[in-house]
Amino acid sequence: MLAQNEQDSVRHEIAPVTIRSYFSSQPFLEHTSSAKVITRDQLTAQMPATLLPAINNTPGVRMEERSPGSYRLALRGSMLRSPFGVRNTKIYIDEIPLTDAGGNSYLNSLDPVGIQQITIIKGPDGSLFGPNSGGVVRISPYGLDAFDPSTQVLLSGGSFGTLNQQLSHRQQLNERYQFSFDQAYTRSDGYRDHTGLKRLYLQTAHQWQYHPKTKIKLLAIYSDLSYQTPGGLTQAQFDENPRQARPSTPTMPGAEDQQAAIYNKTLISGLVHEYQISDHWMHSASVFGSFTDFQNPFITNFEHRDERNAGFRTYVSYTPEQLDWMTWQMQLGMEAQTGWYKIENFDNLASVKGAPQSFDDLRNGQHFYFYRAAGTFFQKLTAEVSMGLNYNGIRFTQRFPVVDNNRGDISFGASWMPRFALSYLLAPQLAARASVSKGYSPPTIAEVRSSDNNINADLQAEGGYNYEIGIRAETKNRRWLVDMSAYQYRLKEGIVRQLRENGAEFFVNAGNIDQRGIELLVMGQLITPRSTGLIRAMSVSAALTYQDYKFQIYTVSEGGENVDHSGNKVTSIPTWISVNSLNMQLPYGTGLNIMHNHTSSIPLNDANTAYANGYNLLQAKAYWQIPTMRDWQIQVFVGGDNLLNQTYSLGNDINAFGGRYFNPSPTRNFYGGLSANF
Repeated sequence: MLAQNEQDSVRHEIAPVTIRSYFSSQPFLEHTSSAKVITRDQLTAQMPATLLPAINNTPGVRMEERSPGSYRLALRGSMLRSPFGVRNTKIYIDEIPLTDAGGNSYLNSLDPVGIQQITIIKGPDGSLFGPNSGGVVRISPYGLDAFDPSTQVLLSGGSFGTLNQQLSHRQQLNERYQFSFDQAYTRSDGYRDHTGLKRLYLQTAHQWQYHPKTKIKLLAIYSDLSYQTPGGLTQAQFDENPRQARPSTPTMPGAEDQQAAIYNKTLISGLVHEYQISDHWMHSASVFGSFTDFQNPFITNFEHRDERNAGFRTYVSYTPEQLDWMTWQMQLGMEAQTGWYKIENFDNLASVKGAPQSFDDLRNGQHFYFYRAAGTFFQKLTAEVSMGLNYNGIRFTQRFPVVDNNRGDISFGASWMPRFALSYLLAPQLAARASVSKGYSPPTIAEVRSSDNNINADLQAEGGYNYEIGIRAETKNRRWLVDMSAYQYRLKEGIVRQLRENGAEFFVNAGNIDQRGIELLVMGQLITPRSTGLIRAMSVSAALTYQDYKFQIYTVSEGGENVDHSGNKVTSIPTWISVNSLNMQLPYGTGLNIMHNHTSSIPLNDANTAYANGYNLLQAKAYWQIPTMRDWQIQVFVGGDNLLNQTYSLGNDINAFGGRYFNPSPTRNFYGGLSANF
């Protein structure tokens, strides 16, 4: 039996007691970073098959979906250079990078079925994780470390032809070996014309403790994703018929005419070996690789990319004998990746390859070395010092059309990336923190060789220093938590997306950008769990984000003239975002989850002459846990999205030529389904 105070602690816990964002878990109050853990309950609080609601419940983080399957992720405004997918952010699955050597992260290839929890570290931290200027996302998959043997199935359907099926099986064969298998299939017709989606997802994870001091972990993921891309609309087209795909013009065909779409088959695998050498020394080594077959019939061309990546990550960790007044540890390691990218562009004959336009081979190499030391003194002061040394470069060969200088090298040189951080316990339930860190992010392969088929060897890496302070507090029984941060990131050579008349994108450096922000997270239980009453438990959370981002020095050439955008708001960044959630447990195994998202207006171009209107998005999910004779858990659920029937665009095309900024999101829609856990 638990003691009474231990029972209360479990009952009142609304978030993990510790955060594992680095090499070991740290107590919530002692953690020196602005970080948040997204639990499995939060991942499943709204509609299945999407990470978007749970991630958007994190202050300082914005995830978009322009059409089904077309995700974009911004940590502290890094969507500035996110034409599609993820930029500026390093993503790991356990110890295996999802972010490849070229800087791309195919987040839309993942499915929530295999994710146990997600830890988001906001702000640049390249000292331990390599190049990034937005932050780091660490995904904990099922089957590794924490384990719950079970079999789960889920089937749901909803508006606009949406269907989702999930299957998970986790088994522990003996004390040393455990494995999991996760599978999911998702399809949707989409709200707009030409927005069909299909995704098959397979994941397996294995962990074998073949010796008391050693274990080996294997992770493999396969995703077969295809989705149609309807293209952006002008304001007039948006007002006339938001469901239409991008129409044709006298000079350009439309999205349906060209059968514009994305076809992405990705395989990721990795092996992690951990060896507890002694009571004080531990060694971790990982090898990993990926293969992507990417096809994109677009308005102006048909692009086919063959991408292959391989790499390794290794480090040693030292934890000496601990003293009464001091505990500390240190890590030393390195990570290296190489990517081979074969990119070919053809004329697009309605999703059929036509005459060749441009063939290029690119090889991206990056490696970095890191060191970290962290200590806690007198159980009050936690100090961390870490340093990374990064090397990045690209080698390219233009195969067609052949030019005189068809080979070249782009080197971004060596970059030191330090981080210094402190956390001080002002009172037993109150801590203050401060940090200084350097961000650094070279252009990705997709930015150096963008969809205009040109290789931009002049594009510079962006980077700068981030200064941050914060405060955390919790009540004695952890019934309420508060986490607040304020930061200023002085970004130099920020990379900005531009579009040509035909819709092809290219990238330029935007000089200096000043990014200032405040983030507030409040989580608590209005009613602690109880066995009587109409409401058996009620918890709330509020995530508030304020972003004051301005171009400091930014001049571009438009129509043969230099146009100064200095002092303008940074494109695609809303000033205010407020996300609030309410979760209630009711009698007879029923419950209700409600989530509200308010996002203010968004500048759509660097000149700040076009804005997307702000919106209020309301989502809700009700469920019933059906009683069973056996130890089974069967749940029926129904839910709705955009219940206020807002007209909005959750994902805009920034700096779009001809004012084609808008990708209208679905109107009020509903879903329902059944899940079972055996």
